[in-house]
Amino acid sequence: MSALVTITEDLLFPEGPIAMPDGSIVLVEIARGTLTRVLPDGRKEVIAETGGGPNGAAIGPDGACYVCNNGGFEWEKDQKTGGIRPIGQSNDYVTGRIERIDLNTGKIDRLYDNWNGQKLNGPNDIVFDRNGNMWFTDLGKARNRDMDRGAVYWAKADGTEIREVIQPITTPNGIGLSPDEKTLYIAETEGARLYGFPITGNGQVEKLGFPESINGGKLITCDGGFRRFDSLAVEQNGNICVATLMTGGITVANPNGGTEEFFETEDPYTTNICFGGANLNTAYLTLSWKGILVSCEWKRPGLPLNFVNL
Repeated sequence: MSALVTITEDLLFPEGPIAMPDGSIVLVEIARGTLTRVLPDGRKEVIAETGGGPNGAAIGPDGACYVCNNGGFEWEKDQKTGGIRPIGQSNDYVTGRIERIDLNTGKIDRLYDNWNGQKLNGPNDIVFDRNGNMWFTDLGKARNRDMDRGAVYWAKADGTEIREVIQPITTPNGIGLSPDEKTLYIAETEGARLYGFPITGNGQVEKLGFPESINGGKLITCDGGFRRFDSLAVEQNGNICVATLMTGGITVANPNGGTEEFFETEDPYTTNICFGGANLNTAYLTLSWKGILVSCEWKRPGLPLNFVNL
């Protein structure tokens, strides 16, 4: 990988980057409560003010942007570096939700905020399969003395159906699909574990029993040291690139098991990665502690996303 190149600064905890056909990057600013477009020259445009905590984002089959809104965080600022980090559920939190945002008008529609009466606590990351259906994680919310148990959901993009797929699962964060879309990948934040679940149908996965698995997933990799896993992207060869917190960087996992390599960024809140550019050989990373979007040349091409025609 090449050296990191800064595209823009002064973002308020960026996440969910999407490389768009016009060369811009659409991302969320969690602490600002916006969906933002970053132009190739670094200029920023607010597409929509979502409020709450816009987190993961993905382009759907209709060309709109679908956002996992976690409902909002309280924030802590480091006085020495100016970095910020989430420290728990916001004081004005009500619920998490899945929102559809028209990229041309900024209009926001709420699609889901519950499943069978169980509210979505803290939707985090999202991916669309080739059929136009979404899979997303709900990490939950943390409070001073307790925290939610997480879940993974499948839903239709038109807001008509949502299914709970995996529950309970500890702090599910990043989510992705293998190139053949036969495996669902889930990154667990606490413990830095990456799991794979065979997909057996719409909103259905095969689960291992205990003691083979604690949540039904097959363990792909688990990194030691001071690391936590965040969001992820997949390479064309099937490797899974997981944004890694604390010892900040990108963990590249082999789908057959184990970690291939680690690309260090020196930002303790390296929260996400996406691929764009010619032949999808450019990686875009959100370094959220510093509030910057960076790029670098990646040694292997990324997997094209469904419904993003680069």
